[in-house]
Amino acid sequence: MTEENNQPISLPRIGDKAPNFEVNTTQGPIKLEDYKGKWLVLFSHPADFTPVCTTELVAFQDIYPELRELNTELLGLSIDSTQSHIAWIRNMEENFNTKIEFPVIADLSKEVAIKYGMIHPEDEGTQANRAVFVIDDNQVVQTIIYYPLTTGRNMDEIVRVVKALQATSNHQVSTPANWTPGDKVLVPPPGTQQAADERSGSDDEDIEIIDWYLAKKELKE
Repeated sequence: MTEENNQPISLPRIGDKAPNFEVNTTQGPIKLEDYKGKWLVLFSHPADFTPVCTTELVAFQDIYPELRELNTELLGLSIDSTQSHIAWIRNMEENFNTKIEFPVIADLSKEVAIKYGMIHPEDEGTQANRAVFVIDDNQVVQTIIYYPLTTGRNMDEIVRVVKALQATSNHQVSTPANWTPGDKVLVPPPGTQQAADERSGSDDEDIEIIDWYLAKKELKE
């Protein structure tokens, strides 16, 4: 992807520092550094007053209290004006009895959308795609998920991803397929032949050893 002056843009990848921004939102000016020390779910939606996006904003609000308990904030974005966002939020409050408590970026310049790859180079329109960036408390990108315009996001999965990432960050473990909190986590595999031999012969009752490279344990808080 390139900017209008044809200078290449380096899009963020998992493990990169999240690109900085300073933006106007429905709750006033916000900078990325305002979220330092907290996790952040930054998501884009194509446009205000559209069916899928409306259901998503309401659903994001539904999970917002749980995310905040996980020291995680929500921040939305689309290439619409602040006034459009405000009108849409008021409309959702009227139609769904839902008050949107998190800010939504008015990215009319497309600056943030371009920095984060929320507009793909082959797209001819100006709508942002459905992107989700999970940024950790050190402002490092930990997860990137894209959805097509026609498919609404699964909020349970977004919460699950945040919980899995925090388990990894706090306990230096990995999570298996379909992991949810309460399930066993994966112990890092041995890095040497000697450690592999020791793992195979271990009688540690706290670890479920399936093979030398695959072992699970309960996550103790």
